[in-house]
This record gives sequence, C-alpha cells and structure tokens, in this order.
Amino acid sequence: MANEIPEFPFPYQPYPIQEQFMKALYGALEDSKVGIFESPTGTGKSLSLICGALTWLKDFEERKRQETADLLQEGEAVLSAPTTSSSASSQNSSADPDWITDFVQKKSERELVSKIKDEIKRKKREERLEMIRHNAQLKYAFKRKSSEEDETLKLLQLSKGGEEEEALGDAEEEELIVAEYESDEDSKTKSKFCGGADDEDDDLVEEHVTKIYYCSRTHSQLAQFVHEVQKSAFCQDVRVVTLGSRQNLCINEDVRRLGSIQRINDRCMEMQKNRHEKRPKRAKRKRGPAKAVCPFAGATALQTLRDEVLGAVSDIEQLVTLGRKTHACPYYATRLAVPSSQLVVLPYQMVLHAATRRASGIQLKGQILIIDEAHNLSDTLSCIHSVELTGAQFCRAFSQLRQYSERYKSRLKAKNLMYIRQILFVLEGLVQVLGGKVGQNPQSQTTQPGTQLLTINDFLFKAQIDNINLFKLQRYFEKSMICRKLCGFVEKYAGSGTPGGLNKENRRTEGLSRYLQALQKVPTGDQQGPAEAEHVLAASPMMQVEGFLMALTNSNKDGRVVVHRQGAHGGESSVKFLLLNPAVHFAQVLTECRAVIIAGGTMQPVSDFKQELLFSAGVAQERITEFSCGHVIPPGNILPLVMSSGPSGQELEFTFQNRDTPRMMDETGRVLFNLCTVVPGGVVCFFPSYEYSRRTLAHWDSSGALARLAAKKKIFQEPKKANQVEQVLGEFSRCIQRCAADGGALTGALLFSVVGGKMSEGINFSDDLGRCVVMVGMPYPNIKSPELQEKMAYLDKHLPHAAGRSPGQALIENLCMRAVNQSIGRAIRHRGDYSSIVLCDRRYSRPATVAKLPEWIRSRTQVHASFGTAFAALRKFFVEKKKQQAV
Repeated sequence: MANEIPEFPFPYQPYPIQEQFMKALYGALEDSKVGIFESPTGTGKSLSLICGALTWLKDFEERKRQETADLLQEGEAVLSAPTTSSSASSQNSSADPDWITDFVQKKSERELVSKIKDEIKRKKREERLEMIRHNAQLKYAFKRKSSEEDETLKLLQLSKGGEEEEALGDAEEEELIVAEYESDEDSKTKSKFCGGADDEDDDLVEEHVTKIYYCSRTHSQLAQFVHEVQKSAFCQDVRVVTLGSRQNLCINEDVRRLGSIQRINDRCMEMQKNRHEKRPKRAKRKRGPAKAVCPFAGATALQTLRDEVLGAVSDIEQLVTLGRKTHACPYYATRLAVPSSQLVVLPYQMVLHAATRRASGIQLKGQILIIDEAHNLSDTLSCIHSVELTGAQFCRAFSQLRQYSERYKSRLKAKNLMYIRQILFVLEGLVQVLGGKVGQNPQSQTTQPGTQLLTINDFLFKAQIDNINLFKLQRYFEKSMICRKLCGFVEKYAGSGTPGGLNKENRRTEGLSRYLQALQKVPTGDQQGPAEAEHVLAASPMMQVEGFLMALTNSNKDGRVVVHRQGAHGGESSVKFLLLNPAVHFAQVLTECRAVIIAGGTMQPVSDFKQELLFSAGVAQERITEFSCGHVIPPGNILPLVMSSGPSGQELEFTFQNRDTPRMMDETGRVLFNLCTVVPGGVVCFFPSYEYSRRTLAHWDSSGALARLAAKKKIFQEPKKANQVEQVLGEFSRCIQRCAADGGALTGALLFSVVGGKMSEGINFSDDLGRCVVMVGMPYPNIKSPELQEKMAYLDKHLPHAAGRSPGQALIENLCMRAVNQSIGRAIRHRGDYSSIVLCDRRYSRPATVAKLPEWIRSRTQVHASFGTAFAALRKFFVEKKKQQAV
C-alpha cells in the first residue's frame, strides 16, 4: 500500500465517513484486494467511489509514466557505458571469476534492452494506431480484440433476396451459411504454411489501458452514477464510456420498432453482414433488390462519434442524442471506445457472464472492477448462468438443424456432419426426457405429469447422452457459429416453403412435428398470440440449446436439472439448469482482476456472503478487506420500531398459517390507521408478496377498513407494469405536496408496495415522500420451492455450520432480511432527512434477527411488546420534528 494517501478532490467538504471510505478504497486498490464496502444509501457512496477510485487511477498512471521514463534513462546510460566496465567490476569483486561477472552483467543488460525494445514497440504501435484512427478509410476500424463478433458479422446469413435473386447471389449466400468449421489443428496447419499474414493485423489491435469497470444493476442506476461523475472534479480529465444493449443504444428507427431484443440483435447483425459482404467482380447482370444496410454504421462516422464519446462524459440518453446528431451508431462507437477509456460504466450482467464479456470486448486482466448494488450478487450470478427451455424449443431446433444438414450434406466436411449428428442425437435425447419420441404420435404415449430434480450426471444418463463429449460440442458451437448459420438458413427459407429435396426429411420428422404441436399450446387472454408465439419459437432456439448444453458442462456438484413434464406447473414441458454454486463463475473474475470492490448500501450478513461467494471461489482471507460505515444523519432523525402487537392486543406474527385469518388482517388495518393519524406526508407499506397484498386489500375493502384509511391518506398501489412506476410516483408526490399546502382532512398519501417489487429498490422516498416505512410480516421465500430446497441442501453439504444453524437455514433468513433491509432503506436519502421504520411482526424482536439489520438502524431500534408504548414513541418523534421545523 502507498505510504501516503493523497487528498481527494471531493466537490464539497466531505463527511468523516466519506473520507474514511475513500482512504479504505484507495488502499484496497493499491494492495490488489477484494473489498466489501458497505455505505448506506444517502451517504454519498457513488461520489466516494468516484473520487477514491479515480484518484488512485490518476496516481497509478503517473507512477507508470515515471517508471517508463526512468527505464529509458537507465537504458541509455547502460548502452552508452564503456565496454571496459565489466573488467573494472571484476577487479572490484575478487571473490567471483571474471566469466561469472561478465555473464551476470550481460544478462542484466539483455533484460534491460528487452524491456526498452518492448516499450519502443508499444510506442510505435500507439503512433500507428493513432494514424489509422485519423485515416478516412479506417481500414481497421472494426478490428476488435474479441474476434467473435467480427466472425459473426462475416458468417451470419440472413437472406432477404427472394426468388428473383440470381443463382450467383444464392451461391454466395450459401457459402456463408455452409462456411466450414476448422479445428484448432487445422488452423495451426494453415497458419504454418500460409505464413503470419495476420501478424500485422494483430499488432493493430488496440491495447487496453488500465481502467476501472463500474457496474450496477439497472440503466437508471448507471445514469445516476454518470451524473455524479459529471459533477466531480474528474469530469474534464477522465475518458468515460457507457455500454448498453442494442435495445438501449440503437438509433435506427426501423430496427428499434421491432421491439424484442432478439429481433433487434438479429436485424442489426444482418445489416452489418450486408455492409461487409463482398461480391466477386463479374459482368453486370440483372440483380434483385439491394440488401438493406444500416446508414449509421459508416466507419468514418463511427470513429468521429468514438472520439466525441471519449471527449465528454455521457450517459445512455446523451449517447443516443449524440449518435443522432453525428449520424453514427452509439452501440458500435462505444465498443470502439472501450480500449482507450479509463472508466467503463455498464450493467453487471455484461461483466459476470464470460461469453458476453468476450462479445463486448471487455478485458478484465489487470483491471479494476467495482460492483455496486451488490447485495443480490449471488442470486444474480445464479440467474445469469441458469437456463430453461421448453420441449417446443428443442423440437424446433431439431427440425431446423436436420433440414440444414440434409440440404448441405454434400458440401459439408465429414467432421462438420459428425458434430451435427451429435447435436441431433442430443436433442432427440432431451425430447425423450420430456416424454416425446421421434416418429411416434404423442397421443399414444403414456407420460406422467410431474417434476423431477436430477444431478447433471443423472440427467445425462436419463437422456442417454452421457457418451457425448459436451466440451467438444462447446468448442464446435464457438468455432463454427452454427447457431448464426442456422438462423440465416431459417430466415432464407421462412415463408417460401421448405428447400427442394426435403420432402423425405419432412416424412422422417413427422412424428417429431406432431409432438411439437402437442407441446405447443395456443396462448389465451393477455398472453402472446399465436403469431407472437410462433415468432418466439422460430427466432433462434439453437442459441438457447447451446446455452443449456454449455450449462451441462458444469461440475456435477455445482448444478441440478429440474424437469417439468406437461401439466406439472400449468404450462409446457420444460427443463431448467439450476446453478447451485455461483462462485465457480465468479472465480475467473476474481482471478483476472487486479482488484474487485463489492459495494452496496446493505451487505449484511457479510460472513455468509464471504463464505458462499469468496471463500468458495478460492479467495484467501488475507486478500479480503471490509469497510462498513454508519449514516450521516443525526441519531435522532430515525426511529426504528419493532411492533409485537396491535391496538386490540392481537399478537402480530404473520406466519403462513395465520396471516390470512380475518382477525390478523383486521388488526393490520387498525395498526395502519393509527399510524396514518400521527405520521405526516407519505407512508409506504410493504407486503411480503403480491398475492398477500391482493388478499389483504380485498378484505379491507369489504370490511370498510380501506375506506377509513382513504379518509386519512389517499391510497396508491404499486403498478403491475414497470413503465407505470414513474406515473404512480409522480401522482403520489403531487398528492403529498397538495395535502401539505391545503391543510385539509387528508394528511398525505399511503402507498402499498411489495418487498422485492418495482419500488423496493432504486426508488427514493426522500423527505415527505417517506416519513414512515411499514413492513408487514417477514418476507421469507417459498420454502417448498424445489430449487430453493436443492440450494439449501447444497449449502448444508458444502459449507460449514455456524452458531448452531445450518447454512440452508441461514440462507432462508438472509434472503428475508436482505429484502427487508433494501425496502426500509428507501426513506433516508440525505443528512437532513428523517423517517420512522415500523416492523410489524413479533419475530423481528429476536436478537439473531435484529443482528441482521444494518448497524445504523440496529443501534437505534426499539422493541415494544405493546402497541401503546410503540405508538407513544412514534407520536413523540413526529411532535419533536414538527417543533424543530417551526423554530
């Protein structure tokens, strides 16, 4: 660690806890640590991260420049030294023979010369790249560090030509569809005899500078972070790029209106392929209509936008505006800007998934990674690497691949055909697991509906594909890009009948087609219509199949396969891979990065987090550092209460057995009514689930309790659709402002929300919007879920027991309390804010449960056995706040 930590250019006088945060962060980055940083929301966490991390990066780059200058100076001195130095030094060291002294000195000189040559080569490389950047043709503008996307652009086949296109065009397109797979041995042999033709191109791949990757959960959170960077002292000096999906960054309206991200991606890739497609020079002939290309993907325009992106700090919306202004695609321009950037802002799904990292040009080797809002990191890793497919998708993939192989079998090499047959064999086995059988009418099959949970090995045996080397299939998928070729093949012949010569094939797969029809149910109501469902099935099922097969290459102990047969859960038959050990995928990130900072407003309980995600990934205890700070608000600005009973003396314990009783619902209504009489402004009430919220509100509506509440505060409910959240929050805020101004019977508004819902994370209920947060019951997850039960069993088997509780039981409690902590932290947003927190359940008074609250809440929590004492404390709290405001 550096002996002296510098001053941080904070935009205003920092609080002591912010100074401590920045110093701890600087030290963790300097010492290459894995840091767990907890700073409550409202304490300036984002700005502390920015100032601490970018100060370190600035100092690191300065030290690197100084080391380079010293190295060159030392090299000049050594190379200009007289050759007699070796003999002189040998005279000074009589203990060693002359030949040993000469050898050691020459070796050190050779090493120094090698370093100097590397440095000179690097400088020449940078100068050459700079020259190419300003070349109007930009021959190498699309040369990417990750070759996968470039290969995709070349091999993707999405033909739109129609029947009138000439045979020459068809032949060229089929060459792209059929492009052969080469093994590593084939590639090495070709490289050996063809020479290093690509060596020059490899030198032109832009080297990544040392950078910080900052990732968070949602685009809105990333936008808030970028706005904090814009307010910081680093705004003019740091090169920042914000990454997003095509759905967020595309400015081509014809593509944007396609809606789904899959269709947008496919259309974009098709247009890029059309732009880069080369036709042989032939005599002019009558040709079909020109293929569409994107007008925003011109090389010169992209380079111009890239330079503008690096020149100013911009969020997603600003990038889109800038792209329209320069007539250039922000999606590709931002990826071109990644190597030269110093700060990359992106959703953490792009970092945590290895294939997405490669496709986005993200390199973690020796870099800094900051994961914000990381309280659900373990669950996020598990979700990203879990895959689910229906029987209909398996059948569609089987049919498409079979027709592809039949059409091109005379042109495919034997090795390609072998791998295709293996994939078909695997697909047939997966269909059989779900109760289907190729060539047999599904109506004559006797399959029992139900759910099975299998280990990976047991699933492979059950599907009878245990003799297939899935690792070689994975390599084939990656190298051949069969998914993209198959997508182009399907697009080419979709709607125009099947290719010639496939009638025999259709007869051979007739049984599979019938099974497909049996599996596929026609949606009704507000679900997708038949046309939409057909498009989803046709989109690219082989990509999902590839992901599922890759998931099966995990270790047998690290995952399970859940098999749902038709009728088991009211939908289609399906299989789902469930990742039990997220640490296996996080380990690569931890190994490659120089330092990883895991930050959040609430990281409790840290011990279980470290055990499940860090120790299991092989991180040593000495590499882990922890920092946790309190809140900036005065102690008297928060009142957390545990309410064990209601106004009528009814004990509040919302267990699954008694929470639905009318007596418990009535008592909850009386608690809320009393709270609304003394709490000014806004009250936010969280229920443990949507279903319980619906049942409780329906009961209150019939009993008249809801009308009594509406007489005190206007009622709002969390919307079902995410795009309605802003509208509801706006109306909620305006209502509170009107009530404060009018001074009538209504004292504010009451918002009913759900733990883990759209308003439990990322929403600020500051000041009058959230003077009281009420938590009804404890939001334990569904213990009967097969997936959760398997996760608990896995933890019980592989993690040590502590404090008399099994890791599985601890998981249930941790999931509950993390959700609670996220919800109750929505109200306090700045130093001058104040709020009360009411935990309505006797079980919150248990010492082990109170210990899982954030320290800044736990230290001020009051436990009340009776409603009277709790209500008196609450009334006193708001009376004092009213007096303080009047002064």
